[in-house]
Amino acid sequence: MTELKVGYLLPTRDQSVLGEHEPGRLIAQARRAEQLGLDSVWAGDSPVTRPRADPLVLLAAAAQTTERVALGTAVLLPALRHPILLAHQLATLDRLSRGRLIVGMGGGFPNPNTRAQFTAVGVGFARRTSRMEESIEVMRRLWSGEAVTFEGEHFTFDDVRIEPPPSRPGGPPIWLAASGGPALRRVARLADGWLPYPTEATTYAAERQIVEEAMGRAAAPRSVTPALYATLCLDEDPENARRRLRTSVERYYNAPLEVIASIQAMFAGSARGAADWLNGYVAAGARHLVIRLATDDSDAGLEEFADRVLPLLREEGPR
Repeated sequence: MTELKVGYLLPTRDQSVLGEHEPGRLIAQARRAEQLGLDSVWAGDSPVTRPRADPLVLLAAAAQTTERVALGTAVLLPALRHPILLAHQLATLDRLSRGRLIVGMGGGFPNPNTRAQFTAVGVGFARRTSRMEESIEVMRRLWSGEAVTFEGEHFTFDDVRIEPPPSRPGGPPIWLAASGGPALRRVARLADGWLPYPTEATTYAAERQIVEEAMGRAAAPRSVTPALYATLCLDEDPENARRRLRTSVERYYNAPLEVIASIQAMFAGSARGAADWLNGYVAAGARHLVIRLATDDSDAGLEEFADRVLPLLREEGPR
């Protein structure tokens, strides 16, 4: 049975909405997460729609102050960037971290704010998914260390080689955020990991089955890491927990809690309840949990999670 891994999302967006622009505190949190026994540290990406510190710059700094934890993007929007430049950044970051990078990627959620972000940087929103797929192909070719000539729907170039190469042959693993048949089949076809946030563990189990069945039909057998992105608000008082979750989520997304909670995995309540809820996803097959904490005090929230929830997850683990 694969060991359960648990990661922590650095509060880059939370810091920004509170008017605190202190990346040093985020780096200190990455170091503290490692000390507390977490397995990975993550940073989100949204330069215009939900502004925050740049995830790749931040993780490069975190790579120098940590030794063990994986460093991931949850999630990066590759369609906003040219794949030659992005491949170069990611290869350098993978080398800086000595092969600890996980590249979580997504196409961008279809709403007016995300569309405006693509418009602002001059990228067509309607073709973002095919641009992302082509970018993945380009980057993996460039990570080979060989000179690459490419002619595609979105990108064309001749005899390009990047240095340094990634720490690992073939480059860092790519995890895709995905839900629904076509997107899940894309995971099976392209990804090394799956990072969704379904609201119910039963949905997770059903979608994981789709990924596995699609992989079973692939010509070359391989594995995909099943992960989960989830938001927790810890409080022994359920009403207070829900109230705090609402404040955090509506400030973070600039949308009603009910809208976001109908899309994303979220829990508000006690530490025991949070562990039981997360273990429902573990029973459904999740093997790497990426936890966002809805709290005004991220330092205290990280300590509370590590002290009260993490031991319960470790004790019960995958069955």
